[in-house]
Amino acid sequence: MDGTIMTEASFTPDAAHQRDFRDALGRFATGVTVITTQTETGPMGITANSFAALSLEPALVMWAPGKFSRRFEAFAQAEYFAIHVLAADQLALAQHFAANGMDFDLPDLRIGLGDVPLLPGCLARFECARHALHPGGDHAIVVGEVLRVQTRSGAGLSFFSGSYGAIDGG
Repeated sequence: MDGTIMTEASFTPDAAHQRDFRDALGRFATGVTVITTQTETGPMGITANSFAALSLEPALVMWAPGKFSRRFEAFAQAEYFAIHVLAADQLALAQHFAANGMDFDLPDLRIGLGDVPLLPGCLARFECARHALHPGGDHAIVVGEVLRVQTRSGAGLSFFSGSYGAIDGG
């Protein structure tokens, strides 16, 4: 033990404790992804940490865009999308798509299945076709059938308690 005094809090996740609930969820470290798709008005991207594996057979993954996002409808309707698992050195890319989902003036951009933009240098990329869309409170659960995967080695970009960091896979 490092001498840190541990405190515990208990609450009901109601309207009065919404910030506390959000902070509690932030205690779970996640990887950071950028999801891209092609829309009627051009390519779109969004930074998300709600990505998870769902099934090996069939190959399915999921993520959950917030209904409060201006980009929600585009991703909820997307027939094809790509999930990019970011490397530790791609913090700028995460911040870029958190702020502006329409700016694809990026070097080495490629086009994948369904004309979806593919970002370079990611640890993993999952090119997907929409398999299902489910309600999830103030989010939706988007299930993608994985059609193509690309990987590389390296440390991953992480998000924990409101801060970015790195996860070294050793």
